[in-house]
Amino acid sequence: MNVPMLDLVAQYQTIKQETLAAVHEVIEAQQFIMGPAIAKLEAEVAALSHAKYGIGCASGTDALLLPLKALDLKPGDEVVTTPFTFFATAGTIHNAGGTPVFVDIDPDTFNIDPAAIEAALTPRTRAIMPVHLYGQMAPLERILAIAAKKGIPVIEDAAQAIGARRKVDGQWRMAGELGWATGYSFFPSKNLGAWGDGGMIVTSDEKGAERLKKLRLHGGAKQYHHEEVGTNSRLDTLQAALLLAKLPHLAGWSAKRREHAAWYSKAFAGIGAVRAPVVDPANEHIFHQYTLRVERRDGLQAHLKEKGIGHAVYYPIPLHLQPCFAHLKYAAGRLPRAERAAHEVISLPIYPELTEAQKHAVVDAVKSFYR
Repeated sequence: MNVPMLDLVAQYQTIKQETLAAVHEVIEAQQFIMGPAIAKLEAEVAALSHAKYGIGCASGTDALLLPLKALDLKPGDEVVTTPFTFFATAGTIHNAGGTPVFVDIDPDTFNIDPAAIEAALTPRTRAIMPVHLYGQMAPLERILAIAAKKGIPVIEDAAQAIGARRKVDGQWRMAGELGWATGYSFFPSKNLGAWGDGGMIVTSDEKGAERLKKLRLHGGAKQYHHEEVGTNSRLDTLQAALLLAKLPHLAGWSAKRREHAAWYSKAFAGIGAVRAPVVDPANEHIFHQYTLRVERRDGLQAHLKEKGIGHAVYYPIPLHLQPCFAHLKYAAGRLPRAERAAHEVISLPIYPELTEAQKHAVVDAVKSFYR
């Protein structure tokens, strides 16, 4: 049986009528740029995040870039982040004028290690950017305490974690609630995915929100009046309408992902060469990805390909070893936990529409390799 890594057609079939109706409404109104669906989606995503303001933008990358630009970084300014993430996390730091400072990860959750953050702070540190990797929140309460000592902001990269939450001091706190600003991605493969690129920033800082709204519209709150040089990073109205139609399904989809993940982890128990994802007891994981640590990863990949089982490696080269960051002079071995993860991780299909037969096919293929 062939099992795709992701099956967006299967999702579309379950929500076809409501999504087409939402898009058709925009087409009939012909309000394609900054139409009413934008403000409505901003309000709903902000509410989901327990934040006061949402700022729609053109991509998840811009949802990280614009808050960094709002910090007015200067040459030599540093932003501490993880090397084990998608490229945009560090790429936006560079493109905003800062220098990414990479620190190692927790080997269990793959998220940034707070102790490593604290050790990396210098007088030049202007921000900390943790990533909620694979849909599991980083330990923000520890990171925020470290940041507070230095008076520096925390920007949450929640591109993979919309709707994730973490229990802090006995209370559930949402991704997007605690940081100064948070970036979400609506890339089609995300738990809440558009039919193209899209992103959103959430924040509870009123002045920050006002500036971010200007930055996404060429630096001005009023047309043809520009207080600073911004950019064109508007969320498309068609995408906003689609996302509004999808948003009521998000919690159910993420719950289904958790159900699949629990089933997988039980099925993989007892295979010494396979380590199932570790969920921090404080977290409610949304399982954007279901990621194993495995022995002989490259061999397993070839075997899964032969069996028709979709899979992916997120991420094969940690960012501190990417050629574009060679000037930062991170030698191999500098961040060993991230480097080891890059050689061991493999992600399996976890989308909500997976059938029981498909899950069995995935597990059987993995088990057959290690027999």
